[in-house]
Amino acid sequence: MKVIDIISSSDKTVFSFELLPPLKGNDTSKIYQTIESLVDFDPKYINITTHRDEMVFKELPDGTIEKRTVRKRPGTVAIASAIQHKYGIPVVPHILCGGFSRSETEHVLIDLNFMDINNVLALRGDGLKTDHVFRSEPNGHANANELVEQIVNLRNGKYLEEDLKNNSPLDFCIGVAGYPEKHFEAPNFDSDMVYLKQKVDTGADYIVTQMFFDNQIYYDFVDKCRAAGITVPIIPGIKPINLKNQLTVLPKIFSIDLPRELSNELAKCKNNDEAKIVGTEWAIHQSKDLVANKVPSLHIYTYGVSDNTRKIVEAVF
Repeated sequence: MKVIDIISSSDKTVFSFELLPPLKGNDTSKIYQTIESLVDFDPKYINITTHRDEMVFKELPDGTIEKRTVRKRPGTVAIASAIQHKYGIPVVPHILCGGFSRSETEHVLIDLNFMDINNVLALRGDGLKTDHVFRSEPNGHANANELVEQIVNLRNGKYLEEDLKNNSPLDFCIGVAGYPEKHFEAPNFDSDMVYLKQKVDTGADYIVTQMFFDNQIYYDFVDKCRAAGITVPIIPGIKPINLKNQLTVLPKIFSIDLPRELSNELAKCKNNDEAKIVGTEWAIHQSKDLVANKVPSLHIYTYGVSDNTRKIVEAVF
């Protein structure tokens, strides 16, 4: 079932969450444990992140430096298919611009269609850590709007090879990312909103937000989207804090602000266990307010930690 249909057919807020594929060399046991700890709360769909290749440098015995290309979390398509067929829960694999050509993207989408997966989240993704700016792959996409356009073309049976005959359309529901506090590369919020509207106008069906810790930021973002003519559902993304160092790490990595009350409480914590309690209680408070205001879905970024997510959904649903 498509995410947009799940949302439109529900008269209340639904629950969804996001998972990381296993690290290379690991099995699926932790993934399945996470799902099974949450499945009783009727998650309506599960997002599966995608990770591009990375460049790593290794010093050899002779002192020279060797550059290697590695993918630390392969298997997004396979794990997405395994989850959907094992649990019967729709999955939403992430599709990236970064690290992938148009041809590779088309092949992934064909594979997903063959496995009866018809939801995707279209993202630009991060650049290489060695680059100061995002660089697209040769014959790749420079931004998520171009990626959405390719997926929409496939909806219409338009493949990269123009001489293909008897083309079957690939009917995907397309989600895109929104940034309530502005994408860190955007020069200002207004320009970021223009770009978001382009993605929706091109064919995105819904928006899921970057994490935020002040619900008013989300409500203001929704109001600004509506004023800009964006009418698709806007799903809030919630990240429970579970480590003390996230007090400084999250604002740095994601270019977000933490409310003063939350940062003060985290600063008092002596260890990760105390920080996790604070983060979970804050997320419960956020979630109850969002559900009371009838958001389409409560989407939780688990990042491999499920016990706090379970506490949140137990308190809210």
